[in-house]
Parts: sequence; structure tokens; C-alpha cells
Amino acid sequence: MTELAKRTWPEAEAFFDEKTIAIVPIGSTEPHGPHLPLDTDVTIARAQSVRAAEMLEELGVRAMVLPPIAYGITRYTDGFAGRVTLRPGTLWALLEDIVLSLAQDGIRQVVFSNGHLEPEHVKVIRGVTLDNPSREPGKAQVIFPDNTRRKWAQTLSPEFQSGDCHAGSYESSIMLAADPDAVRDEQRLALPPVEIHLIEKMQAGQTTFRQMGAESAYCGDPAAASAEEGREQLDALASMIVESAREAWPDLFTR
Repeated sequence: MTELAKRTWPEAEAFFDEKTIAIVPIGSTEPHGPHLPLDTDVTIARAQSVRAAEMLEELGVRAMVLPPIAYGITRYTDGFAGRVTLRPGTLWALLEDIVLSLAQDGIRQVVFSNGHLEPEHVKVIRGVTLDNPSREPGKAQVIFPDNTRRKWAQTLSPEFQSGDCHAGSYESSIMLAADPDAVRDEQRLALPPVEIHLIEKMQAGQTTFRQMGAESAYCGDPAAASAEEGREQLDALASMIVESAREAWPDLFTR
């Protein structure tokens, strides 16, 4: 496994060919309660990407993790300090350009590994994926193991499945596993559970966490988080990438 950003160009050269899977972590910069940093989604996306690359290489498949994308569509956290949002067209063009650039340099397999769950953001990632459906000559095929889909969501924690998981136990646990020094643990342990019925509120047309009742930019139960749960969730997220890659590109898995 290699993280592209940590390589020199001669070291990176060996990874730019038709047998490499390039994993693109996609996050956001936005509030995650009073206990998690603004780059929480970036950290989660990178951690699940690195773990997936490790699993792929254990299976004899070469994988490369690109530098994370630190910005996305973040309308739900409107009104809280620290939110930086992109327009949908900007995110689309950014992802499309990354895929085109990788294809020009010989990559034929790209995975979008997403850590930010806002529906409009996810919709753009799905769209770019659909626009790049095959490994034709000179092109790269994109796959997106979308953990908001039922197939994958059911492999994650009950809190994740409920929807009330923004900076709750699910995300706080992953942060405790991936970047514990970034978690404000004293604040986390003092936070009460917040239930906002996010999925119902979304269906009713509410579009910000403040409207939904998440007054401190979190929902779920941060105090219940643990590094052990975080490691379990990261393994589950990474397995989604591995299984999706195996399904899309079985030829890469034959030693």
C-alpha cells in the first residue's frame, strides 16, 4: 500500500499502471459537535481508504491512496462556524478531473471512498461514478461503495443505520481509533445523547442541523464511543471497498 502524497515521483511511478487500484478519499470541512475537529470526515475517509488498501495488498492487489479531498457539499451545518462548502458543480468537476488525470497516467481502476454523508454530496459522487462506468482504452472505471445504501449500511452500527450519527458514537468511535489526539475527550464524555430523527426530518424537507434540533452540531451518543468500536467500523468500511473492487475487477484478484 502506498499513500501517493508521501512518495517522490520516482517512487510513485511504479504505481501508475493498469493493475493499480487508486482510492480517492472524499471528506468535508464542517462542524462535528464540540468534541470532534472540523476535518473529521477527512480523517474517516482517509482511514477507511488506508485500511482498504492494506486489505487489498494482503490479497495480492496493488492499491494506492490519493491525498484526501477536504471539501464537499456541507449545507446541513449552515450556521455553525468552520463550515466550508462547495457548489455541486465544483465538486463534480473536481472529481471528474481527478479521474481523467489518473486515466491519462495509466490508471484504470478508481474507488471513491467517502466519509461525508450529506445527501446532495453523495448524489454528486454517485453521478460521477455513473459517468465513468468502464475500463475502456484510455479511460478509468470508477466504483463507489456507498455506505448509505441498504446493502452496506446494514453492516454498520445501529446508530449509523438510524441516521442520527453525525459526530455521535459512530463517528466519534472511528476518530478514537484513527486520530485519538484530535478528540476532545473531556467534552465528549459530558455530552448527552441527542435524538433528532434525522431521516424523518430530511423527508419532511428540513435541510440544516439547527432546523432538526441538533443545536450543538451533533446527534447520536458521543459518550458511548470507543476505539474498539471504531476499529470494527473501519474494518467494515474497508471491507465494502474490497468486496466492491473484487466484484468490479475480478481479474486483479488472481495471483
